[in-house]
Amino acid sequence: MTDLRLSPAKLRGQITLPPSKSMAHRAIIAACLSQGQSIIKNVQMSDDITATIAGMESFGAEVIKEETKSNFCLTIQGIEAPGNQTDRRIDANESGSTLRFLIPLSSLFEGSSNFVGRGQLGVRPLDIYENIYRKQGLRYDATPPPVLDLTVEGKLNAGSYEMPGDVSSQFITGLLYTLPLLAGDSSINITSPLESVGYLDLTLAMLAKFGIQVDWNPKKQVILVPGNQKFQAQNYTVEGDYSQSAFFLGAAALGNPVKSHGLNLESQQGDKAILDILEQLGAPVKQVDDSLTIENPQLKGGGVIDGSQCPDIIPMVALVAALSPGYTEIINLHRLRIKECDRLQASRDELAALGADIEIEGDSLQIQGVESLKGGAQVWSHKDHRMAMMLAIASTVCQDDIILTDSECVAKSYPNFWEEFERLGGVTHEWRLGE
Repeated sequence: MTDLRLSPAKLRGQITLPPSKSMAHRAIIAACLSQGQSIIKNVQMSDDITATIAGMESFGAEVIKEETKSNFCLTIQGIEAPGNQTDRRIDANESGSTLRFLIPLSSLFEGSSNFVGRGQLGVRPLDIYENIYRKQGLRYDATPPPVLDLTVEGKLNAGSYEMPGDVSSQFITGLLYTLPLLAGDSSINITSPLESVGYLDLTLAMLAKFGIQVDWNPKKQVILVPGNQKFQAQNYTVEGDYSQSAFFLGAAALGNPVKSHGLNLESQQGDKAILDILEQLGAPVKQVDDSLTIENPQLKGGGVIDGSQCPDIIPMVALVAALSPGYTEIINLHRLRIKECDRLQASRDELAALGADIEIEGDSLQIQGVESLKGGAQVWSHKDHRMAMMLAIASTVCQDDIILTDSECVAKSYPNFWEEFERLGGVTHEWRLGE
C-alpha cells in the first residue's frame, strides 16, 4: 500500500497519452486468434493488458514482448488450431475486459478454464454468461461473490443469443469474438437500449480489421454473425487513449496548461465524449499543431450531462463540474456502481471531502459549482485507478495538501502515471500513517 501527500501545484507542459487499453485488448485477442504472425505496436503493459496476454497464451498463442522507446511492440503467433488443450487457470486480476472477453472464447478449446481475480471483480455481474452456459447445458461452476473462482467447460453452440444492453457491452464483445469461429450462423439480439455503444463500435472496427464480417443493425439492435470465419493476421498500431486523456484535458480545463499528444480526432472511442462534455462546461478543446489543449477556459455549469455512454470518464467530469460556477447534473450513472468500486458513491464522497458541493440523487450526481476546493483532507482511491488519477488532478486545484491512500492502483491502466504527473509539475511525497 502506497499513500501519498499531494501538494497544490500547477501542471504544465506536454504529455503523450498512453495507448488505448480498450483497443489494445481487442487487437491482442484478434491477433492471437489469427493463424500466422501479427505485430501490434504501441502497447502499454498495464495490469489489465498483462492479464489478457497471459489468458490468450494459456489458449496456445505465443506473444513476444519487445520494449521500445515508448511502450511495447508485440509479435504474436496466433493459435494454429483449437483443441488438444489441457485444463487451464486464467488470472484476470481486476480486469473486467479480460474476464468477460475470455469466458466465451474459452469454449473454443478443449478442457476446462478456471477464472480467478481480485478486488471487486468477483462482484461484477456475470449473470448473462451464466444463463447462456446453463441454458446450453455447459459446465458453469462459480463460487458466490465476492470471490471470483469460476470454472467453465464445453463448447458454445451457434444460434440466437439475447441479452440486455444496459449491463455491459463487454458481454457482446466476448460473443462477437467467439461466434464467428463456430460452425453455424448466429445472431445477438439486444433487448434493451444499448449503453456504451462506443465500445461496440471499437469491437466491430477491430473485427473488420482482422477479417471478420458481421452485420450490425442499430435500429433493430440485432447483430448477425456468419459462422465458419477465420481471423486474418494483421499489423496494427494502437492509438492514444481518450479515457486517460480526460485527466489531462480536464486538468487543462482547471487552469493547468497541459497539451495532450497522441489522440486521433477521428477515433471511434466512446470516451472521446470528453471533448463535447468539456465544451458544455465552458472549456472547449482546441487543436494546436498535433496536440489538444484548452486555452482560457470559462467554466460554467453544464446543465444535464448524460454519462451512460462514457462511465469511465465521469469521476473526472465530476471534478471539473465541481469547480464550474452554476449547476450540473450528470445522469444515467447506474453502471458506475459496478466498476472497480462504486464510482458513483466514491466520486461523491471524495470530492465532498475536498469541499465540493455534490450529492447523489438516484443514479445521478447533482453538483453546484464552488469557487475552489479546500483540500486539507485524507481521501481514498477505493483501489480504483480512475479515482486515484482524478484525485491527483484535484490536488492541483486544492488550497491545502491532501493525503491519498492506495495510490498504486493506477498500475491497472497507467503504470507510469505518477512519473508523468511529477514530470508535469505535480508534487508528491510518500506518506506514512502518523506523520
